[in-house]
Amino acid sequence: MATTTITPASSTADPVRVALVLVVGMIMATLDQTIVNVAINRLSMEFDAGLGTIQWVATGYSLALGAVVPASAWLVGRFGAKRLYLVAIAAFAIGSVLAGSAWNIQSLIVFRLVQGASGGLLMPVAMTILLRAAGPERLGRLMSTLGLAVLVGPLLGPVIGGYLVDEISWRWMFFINLPVGALVLVLAIRVVPDDVPEMPRALDIPGLLLMSPGLALLIYGVTAAGEGSGFATPAVLAPMLTGAGLIAAFARRALTAPAPLLDLRVLGNRTTGSAAALLALFACGYFGSMLLLPLYFQVVRGESALLAGALGIPFALASGATMQVAGRLIDRIPPGRYLPVSITVALTGFLLFLVQLDADAPYWALCATMLLMGAGGGGTIMPVITTATRPLHRDQQAAGSTVLNMISTTSMAIGTAVASVTLGARIPVAGGIQTMHGMDPARRAEVAPGVAEAFQHTYLIAPALITLSLVPALLLPRRKIRPEST
Repeated sequence: MATTTITPASSTADPVRVALVLVVGMIMATLDQTIVNVAINRLSMEFDAGLGTIQWVATGYSLALGAVVPASAWLVGRFGAKRLYLVAIAAFAIGSVLAGSAWNIQSLIVFRLVQGASGGLLMPVAMTILLRAAGPERLGRLMSTLGLAVLVGPLLGPVIGGYLVDEISWRWMFFINLPVGALVLVLAIRVVPDDVPEMPRALDIPGLLLMSPGLALLIYGVTAAGEGSGFATPAVLAPMLTGAGLIAAFARRALTAPAPLLDLRVLGNRTTGSAAALLALFACGYFGSMLLLPLYFQVVRGESALLAGALGIPFALASGATMQVAGRLIDRIPPGRYLPVSITVALTGFLLFLVQLDADAPYWALCATMLLMGAGGGGTIMPVITTATRPLHRDQQAAGSTVLNMISTTSMAIGTAVASVTLGARIPVAGGIQTMHGMDPARRAEVAPGVAEAFQHTYLIAPALITLSLVPALLLPRRKIRPEST
């Protein structure tokens, strides 16, 4: 990352105030990542669109989120951290207003890409600002403050989204970001230290042009296959093969170019490579299933968006609480001993949830299993990232962190797309959930058992991928990893 000079006026900045302002901005972005899940059913109704199309509201956001992360270091060096942060907040607020004003599903997806691209800059730029504002003796405590965004966003997002969808309008899920963004802008201008940009190294533009379109085309091919019930059609094969070719070309460049967009060579370290494979499998199953939960409560059980969001609180609460403890545990317990246990906790929760998932399952039992699901996820995600970066040399850690961030966001996008397309193909009603919107209560009750079974079959994807993640977990060191310093 390019170095940046702090002006004398910024030396008086209070790191605690800086951290709190940054947290508010990051909560806005993490809220928007989860707030939409509870509105998928309503958006399908509003725009008369199937799951294969509607899921791009979530998938497109995640893809755009990850696409800008590799370029964040170059952008900080070129424009300065504070200026870039202010631009990202303003762009996120503008993108939110545009999304709330969308007139069809295509325009909503495009405006969600704007949100995702600007939201993807907030975390890496906020971390850069805090690293520069805080002294080494206060860095650990202040970085944990940023973790509040990871806890608060998933906890409040579905509930706030459910309330707005039920009581006001789905459009206010996005409009609400305008006053929040304006507040963050005012506070950041006053509190965040000024800096002077310095010209960074050249940006790997060919790599950027290969990676993002490649992923988008590959996922589009998967969703088209699900909607068209097969892979052997030109409309499916063409985007999938083109996307796969672009990704292969990107990987080759990332392994051979002197200054690639993503330095995939860090995966050559056995521990880093195993942890990255674990992260890809686990994140794909774990995050991909999050789209299903509010849909199950609304489509099968007929609950409101608000109640569907509230019923997800045990999942988010257990995940956020466990995350605070897991960071300390992975410092004390070797990853080869700790991570298989945390993965098994998540797997147990998913299996128990799966076996009781029907049209009449008691909510208390589902919520109890969600505690295990969330605890296993919160206890795995951050520790596996820590495990992956710990054995890298100091000058490789920034590149390793970026690669892992990309793996996490890409796996989330792929998991969401696969889960939604699988569910759409299995719902035993002609026209899928679009048809169910117009059913009377008696007819909905009649088809509910079959629809519940479709959800149950789709949920098999998550425990299957989480089980596979145990394989690389068992290859991790069973002794403590010593961090590299040279």
